[in-house]
Order: sequence, then structure tokens, then C-alpha cells
Amino acid sequence: MITLPPDYRPSDDEEFMNPMQVEYFREKLLKWRTDLLKEAGGTLASLSEGGIHEADVTDRASVETDRALELRTRDRARKLIGKINQALQRVDNGTYGYCEETGEPIGLKRLEARPIATLSIEAQERHERMEKIHRDD
Repeated sequence: MITLPPDYRPSDDEEFMNPMQVEYFREKLLKWRTDLLKEAGGTLASLSEGGIHEADVTDRASVETDRALELRTRDRARKLIGKINQALQRVDNGTYGYCEETGEPIGLKRLEARPIATLSIEAQERHERMEKIHRDD
């Protein structure tokens, strides 16, 4: 088990996905998942407070809109938690940080910004270009 110094930040000066970097991203993913689960718990509590009691039609519409937004947010969080779990599996099996397509390192900056990334920027851009071409058909 690796204990990271509190001020540790991955750097390009060290070997890519060395044990310290792997642990850093594992902890980052676990914290993100915990935060999302806490938020989801709050959403569930507010949604389960019962029916809509507003007598005014405008107030009722406003509450319904808020609930729909909350449910969409919760669904997005659920999908994100799934992607975080997949990233944690990649951490465990040693493939985390490497592009699914090319096997090349994804890069520290991209992983910092999007720890669940599975593609290098080049592969991601290729995917987006292909999607755009096929969408225009």
C-alpha cells in the first residue's frame, strides 16, 4: 500500500503511471465517486419528501421542473459513477492511463482534467470527427 505525501502531484519528470501516479488517480477517482454518492443521497432525500403540495399552478410547475432537473442530474451522476467504477477497474488491472485504441499514454494533463478518460486526445478527436461525419449523413 502506497501512502502519498499530501502535496504530491504527478509530473512528466517521473515514469508514466508509476505506483505513485496510479495511487494518486485511484484516490482521486474514489473521492469523486464518494462526492457523487453523497450528492445522490441528498437528491433522493429531497425527492422522497412526498408529493407536490403547491396549490398555485405556477409553483407546482416550478417544483415539477426542479424535480425533472434533479432526476436528470441524478441520472448523469449514476452514469458518471459507472465510468468511475470502470476507471477503477483499469487501475486494478494496470491499463489505467493508456489509450484504449492506441495503447499510448493518455497524458497527465488530460487525466487530471478528466480522470475517466479512455482515449488519448488524438484518438478522441478522431472519434468526434467520425461521429460528425456519420451524423451529417
